[in-house]
Amino acid sequence: MKRVAAASVVTAMSASLAQRLFAADAAAPGMKGRVNHSVCKWCYPRISLEDLCVAGKGMGLTSVELLNPPDFPTLKKHGLTCAMVSNPVIEGLGGIERAWNRVEHHDRLVQAYEQRIKEVADAGLTNLICFSGNRAGLDDEKGIENCALGLKRIMASAEKSKVNIVMELLNSRVNHKDYQCDHTEWGVELCKKIGSERFKLLYDIYHMQIMEGDLIVRIKKFAPYIAHYHTGGVPGRNEIDETQEINYPAVMKAIVDTGFKGHVAQEFIPKREDKIASLKQGVQICDV
Repeated sequence: MKRVAAASVVTAMSASLAQRLFAADAAAPGMKGRVNHSVCKWCYPRISLEDLCVAGKGMGLTSVELLNPPDFPTLKKHGLTCAMVSNPVIEGLGGIERAWNRVEHHDRLVQAYEQRIKEVADAGLTNLICFSGNRAGLDDEKGIENCALGLKRIMASAEKSKVNIVMELLNSRVNHKDYQCDHTEWGVELCKKIGSERFKLLYDIYHMQIMEGDLIVRIKKFAPYIAHYHTGGVPGRNEIDETQEINYPAVMKAIVDTGFKGHVAQEFIPKREDKIASLKQGVQICDV
């Protein structure tokens, strides 16, 4: 009896999800066409990539991101792209904490990124994420120097393959203690040091509200160095509606006014039971 009951619950949940996905697809709003919308898959661990593609496409998304090469065929099946490809990780290197700001990591990172650049290019994609790593006592000037030294080794491949290497700006106050690329100026100085149009920044609106604020002024000032945007409500990194402090419509209008043609990805962790409804709301808020 217990097994039958459990199976019934699972069937009901599946049916409920299927109904919501169908409703999202059927009721896709007319998008204004000024913003390219994406979503980060990791925020929806209980929703399959297949289902997220169906729901996302129905609400106007053109991308599901922070995925790896094995996921690309699923995206292609649904006519979606991956606006930001996940970083390769080799021997514990390449993630947020241990990455390009340490010279001793460079040889292994270069090998891993050269392969990932090829995979990104072969799939017809454009953006590949990277991270600075944590300071761990390293001063900021040396961190820029070390990152540039290593990243310059892969820029020829990136340029030839027309792939952007994009370093994410993250906060070091709440979520990623000691992360080095935690201010826009630091990232911009790294861009200048590398000196390639194929190296840019991922401006995470949530993270930079925590670290810097003054979002609209800074987005306009540093727009030439930004290839991609992420969202998230402050505080808490949840829904981007009236429950948090960022005026997302105003921020999005500022982004559009810079002439930005890339993607804006929803990267909040939904608190509500209906995760698909929260995602759809976020997309609509950002569709200015």
